[in-house]
Amino acid sequence: MSTGVAIIGSGNIGTDLMFKVMRTTDELHVAALVGIDETSDGLSRARRLGIATTAGGVAGLLEMAELDDVGIVFDATSAGAHRGNYEAVRARGKQMIDLTPAALGPYVVPPVNLEDHLGADNVNMVTCGGQATVPVVAAVAAVTEVAYAEIVASIASRSAGPGTRANIDEFTQTTAAAIERVGGARRGKAVIVLNPAEPPLVMRDTVFCLVEEADRAAIAASVEQMVGQVQQYVPGYVLKQAVQFNDVAYAFVPSLGRPFHGTEVAVFLEVTGAGHYLPDYAGNLDVMTSAAVRTAVRIARHRNPS
Repeated sequence: MSTGVAIIGSGNIGTDLMFKVMRTTDELHVAALVGIDETSDGLSRARRLGIATTAGGVAGLLEMAELDDVGIVFDATSAGAHRGNYEAVRARGKQMIDLTPAALGPYVVPPVNLEDHLGADNVNMVTCGGQATVPVVAAVAAVTEVAYAEIVASIASRSAGPGTRANIDEFTQTTAAAIERVGGARRGKAVIVLNPAEPPLVMRDTVFCLVEEADRAAIAASVEQMVGQVQQYVPGYVLKQAVQFNDVAYAFVPSLGRPFHGTEVAVFLEVTGAGHYLPDYAGNLDVMTSAAVRTAVRIARHRNPS
């Protein structure tokens, strides 16, 4: 049985979600697309596809007859708007998948901890940088303790819309928290770079982990296996070169508050989008929407076991 979904937000992420649901799975169907701008491209495309729409925001969604067909609601708006959206749909018994950095519900990164949160009424998809890099941190942490992990996400400036730019602070805070809580690092840090290069470059992510005990072959194998798992739902997610290892000795690491002697693990990733709605350089948005659809499909199976 196909589960109906509603998407709040008719911008780039919400519209890409709509096309991903339509093109990648038969287990979900888009019952409604919700926006606040009647003339937005997303709402216009949805209407042409015969999908119910409203420009009345979450209040408009609550008045739609199609809400009865909805089991899962995606929120692709902003961190500031999410709390009100969540409270509104929770009162109607719907599960929410949050693509904003609001982080009211548990962080979910599909290949790492999705199975732990299938019954949660609100799960948070962290950030684009989190979806791309937390799996790698978790892969290293599965082999050895990660004392510190730092990620740098570089995305095309063109792929960073008003919502992304307004939530830069939340991006770094939420991603750093997920590196620790989901990735398993004792301390985490996140940096985002908006690259203005023309033509636009695809998303590139660098992951640095400091480990004191390093079985290098086991770490490399764990990372490669994790990359394969992410590729199942983000085909454009690739490891750019072999995992790198460097012996390091620091007199003092501020984030740890102590000296460090061990190994630096460096992983270099690239994410190319699938081009369902957005250009292929917008891998940062594609990794988010792909992870959200993956999560919705698994939640739908949990809700309706066959």
